[in-house]
Amino acid sequence: MSSKNKHMTLQDRIEIQECLSKGMTFKAIGQRIGKDQTTVSKEVKLHAQEHRNGFVKTDQTCPKLLKAPYVCNGCPLKGNAGCKFLRRLYIAKTAQAEYAELLVDARTGTPLNKEEFYQAERIVSAAVINGQHVFHAIKSNNLSVSVASVYRYIKRGYYTISPIDLPRAVKFKPRKQKHPEYVPQGVKKGRSFEDFLNYSELSPELPLVEMDTVIGDPGGKTIMTIHFVNADFMFGILLENKTAVEASSKIIALKEKMKTAGFSFGDIFPVILTDHGGEFSNVFAFENDSDGNLETHLFFCDPNASYQKPHVEKNHTLFRDIVPKGHSFDDFTQETVDLIFSHVNAVKRKQFNGKSSYDLFTFSYSEKLASLFGISYIPPEKVCQSPSLIK
Repeated sequence: MSSKNKHMTLQDRIEIQECLSKGMTFKAIGQRIGKDQTTVSKEVKLHAQEHRNGFVKTDQTCPKLLKAPYVCNGCPLKGNAGCKFLRRLYIAKTAQAEYAELLVDARTGTPLNKEEFYQAERIVSAAVINGQHVFHAIKSNNLSVSVASVYRYIKRGYYTISPIDLPRAVKFKPRKQKHPEYVPQGVKKGRSFEDFLNYSELSPELPLVEMDTVIGDPGGKTIMTIHFVNADFMFGILLENKTAVEASSKIIALKEKMKTAGFSFGDIFPVILTDHGGEFSNVFAFENDSDGNLETHLFFCDPNASYQKPHVEKNHTLFRDIVPKGHSFDDFTQETVDLIFSHVNAVKRKQFNGKSSYDLFTFSYSEKLASLFGISYIPPEKVCQSPSLIK
């Protein structure tokens, strides 16, 4: 069946990559996948990526790349010292990720992974805090975003500021909405709970990490909880607010911290399951490494289905023994959060025959990794599971 007039799929892109490696022409590739040769040509040129290896001695472009197929996939010299030029390769998975990102941007108008978005967020948030109106901030800084979009992003929690910071916004009664989505539908495609079950069935050996957030005072500091299911081990990251910008920046910082310490985020967090809160909207910050390559898989539970990630929800009860609901986190520091979860992980567990989560995690991974997550060893006689710990 011809796939003309249809979106290109990951399988199509894999086919293109394999055909390029065999030295096939765009016309032959197009006939094979049912696309026009110009479509294949545009696809390759749009998603080709620069790659370096030890043989690259110059930033100059290889003369062969000035004509079709524009990439080095089928070149016999790409993997040896016979070529000193910078490589350009077409990688199917990278092309699919870029396409999915573009699709999300086009359908939601929220380029969460784009530097332009973060720059606009910083400028608008700073301007509003200084008493300026959104329209004034946009026009004064020549930002390519509409007032309506900014208000929508703020309401969804994508900006550092919240609706209460907008003096005009709080004067008007909000329009009724039908079950607003916290995460854009385009982002959820391929990352649903059903997709998670299918992926887990194919890769049952991969450890699962569940993520969630616990809230203190509405609009105040929030704690992102990260739970390793196999060891019932949990640590927390203090967020200044419950926004995608804040959550993604803390995850990126964690990845850099792990990389510096010699750990791979993708190896430790191969599969992540979370709810569809707006703070997890920037999926590419969670899934991709600093070079934009996919290193982990993020999936979302169904709406109003917290039972689909029962382990992190259950472990929250140990956290609430120390920090009851209604307690503000605004006076917390990251050291406070680390102290709380160090005691949570030190509790002896019946299901582990009297061992603690800390014991199992450090046995499976290492004390160094636990320490990197801010978790310290607490002697059994020193464990405290009451609010007196933080008083």
